[in-house]
Amino acid sequence: MLTGKQRSYLKGLANPMEPIFQVGKNGITENFIKQVDEALEARELIKVKVLNNSYLNPKEVALELSESTRAEFVQSIGNKFVLYRESKENKKIQLPQ
Repeated sequence: MLTGKQRSYLKGLANPMEPIFQVGKNGITENFIKQVDEALEARELIKVKVLNNSYLNPKEVALELSESTRAEFVQSIGNKFVLYRESKENKKIQLPQ
C-alpha cells in the first residue's frame, strides 16, 4: 500500500510520461494483461490511455488491471491512469519513506 507521500512522488514521475498502452473497444484481454504485467516488471511505472470509442470507465479499467497484475493504482486523470509495481529484478524507482 502506498503512502500519500509515495503516491505524490509517483505522480510527479508519471506527469511527463506518455501512455504506452491504449484500451480500445475490445476492452481488457488476457494478452493485454500479460503485456501490462511485462511492462510493469520492466519499467515499474506505466501510463495507460482509455480510448473514447471503448465506452469503459478509466478508473474501473485501472482497478481491474491493478488487481490482475498486483500493481498499485496511482492516479486517474481524464481518460488516462497510472499504475506502479515494484520490479523484482529491475528496481529503478526509490520511493520516499
